[in-house]
Amino acid sequence: MTTGVRRRMGVEERRQQLIGVALELFSRRSPDEVSIDEIASAAGISRPLVYHYFPGKLSLYEAALKRAAEDLAGRFVEPQEGPLGRRLLRVMRRFFDFVDEHGPGFSALMRGGPAVGSSATNALIDSVRQAAYEQILSHLRVTDPPARLELVIRSWISLTESTALIWLDGRRIPRAELEVQLVHDFAALAAVSAANDDEMAALLRDMVKEEPADGPFTDLVGRLMSLASQPS
Repeated sequence: MTTGVRRRMGVEERRQQLIGVALELFSRRSPDEVSIDEIASAAGISRPLVYHYFPGKLSLYEAALKRAAEDLAGRFVEPQEGPLGRRLLRVMRRFFDFVDEHGPGFSALMRGGPAVGSSATNALIDSVRQAAYEQILSHLRVTDPPARLELVIRSWISLTESTALIWLDGRRIPRAELEVQLVHDFAALAAVSAANDDEMAALLRDMVKEEPADGPFTDLVGRLMSLASQPS
């Protein structure tokens, strides 16, 4: 008969294990509802040992949030190949994958949780938003964005966050429909801005000139034309 031998972990390895355990628990319940005792039990160590690696729950939450923020920011990375509408749709699918997998933690982060309001947390949230902003700019091949374009992109990022939070409350709208709708929202925001600014109009023309007949941007135009042609 053989007996299992528990391997002693190094400091950084143990820290990473605890972060992973915390993220797994936060994916099922709000961080406010998860105790250090639960994290210790899931990691197979004692409560005092958790405090040996992290001063308290807040520091562990911030470390877990940092890993989650890096993961979320990575969801916006997309090869700059093919029509923009389809690229954005793939990004939205990966974004909602994250929201789906980490719902309670995502909701707690945006609405209130043990680390919300701290400078570290605010910086992490801002870093995700900035990463998303820079990715969209790169897809538009713009290095010096005009003020109206910055407003469009940042408004869309905020709308994406709000939509995800609303969807988590009951998931009453099919996720796939929301992913397409958010791509449509980006095009709509850009179109409204283009109607008031020549520079944005030129950007919009570049954005849609390679869109295929079955792409999400073209689909939006078709839906709007159909609505306009219906009798009142």
